Amino acid sequence: MSSTVDVLIIGGGPAGLTAALTLVRQQHTAILLDSGSYRNGDAKYMHMIPTWDHKNPAEFRAKARAEIREHYDTVEIVDTELISARKINDSLFEVGDASGKVWQGRKVILATGSEDVFPDIPGYEAGWVKRIYHCLYCKGYEDRNAASSGVLAIQAASIAPMAIHLAETAAGLSSAVTIYTHGAEDLAAQIQSSLGTQVSSAEVFKVDSRPISRLRVVDSSGKPSGIEITFADGSTTAETFLVHNPFTRTKGPFAAQLGVETGPSPLPENATGDIVANFPMYQTSVRGVFAAGDCVTQYKVVAGAISSGCNAAVAASAQLLAERFGHQSLV
Repeated sequence: MSSTVDVLIIGGGPAGLTAALTLVRQQHTAILLDSGSYRNGDAKYMHMIPTWDHKNPAEFRAKARAEIREHYDTVEIVDTELISARKINDSLFEVGDASGKVWQGRKVILATGSEDVFPDIPGYEAGWVKRIYHCLYCKGYEDRNAASSGVLAIQAASIAPMAIHLAETAAGLSSAVTIYTHGAEDLAAQIQSSLGTQVSSAEVFKVDSRPISRLRVVDSSGKPSGIEITFADGSTTAETFLVHNPFTRTKGPFAAQLGVETGPSPLPENATGDIVANFPMYQTSVRGVFAAGDCVTQYKVVAGAISSGCNAAVAASAQLLAERFGHQSLV
């Protein structure tokens, strides 16, 4: 393989792996650089992917890697944690790791994913994935017919329409849903008003504005079976599961280093919002830099990552082919 490849892919999750598989179908050379850190690293199952439903995402990644290595010879997979990325010129980019090793490519696909920023509630992190779910299409079905569940109306869910939407999805899996606003009295009033006064709604949904002091996963027969909520007044309640979307930030320093445009972030100034890279090409504001997966959307699910990984790779390929033959590129 040439010392300069066609595409550098940063990130070995579903988006990066799909991008690699797409590029090799046009015999492009690529290096996939993977840190081994994944947002769903603690998840035991993935869903909504035909033939891979309710299977371990680690097995999915391993199988995808094996298929690439078995069938194609123009992609190299390197396990390393990159620390830098820079644009040398319009057709050459360079990335490097902590050991000083560097790789060069004509295009870059950022498939770094995102990382969660958990709320400052003791016990939240320990409950994440186990009893706190960010997406009830990805998780939650296994808890269907639960007596009750809850929504944490904080961070990204601290607006009434979003809190109610999450509560509606929870109601598809449980008989009753409580929306917890963690001390936000005004928000609780807005949600209550928006829920209306219909009897059918009142029987399913309620709002609790008490501040939460801690969360604790409840085990049954050695397995997580619920989550206990302790309030600031010392009282407690329990739910089968809680729904919450924590704030996220784009993983790694690469978006900033490459100068690509990012969206607004509710986090402090040093946090990076989602990368601006729109369907269908997913090219960023920097020509030759594409992005895919969780780092480009609020809708952070495996199916979406696979789709955008394919599109970003096709767009990068189109640009490379046009440049090879001296034509004007569609991208």
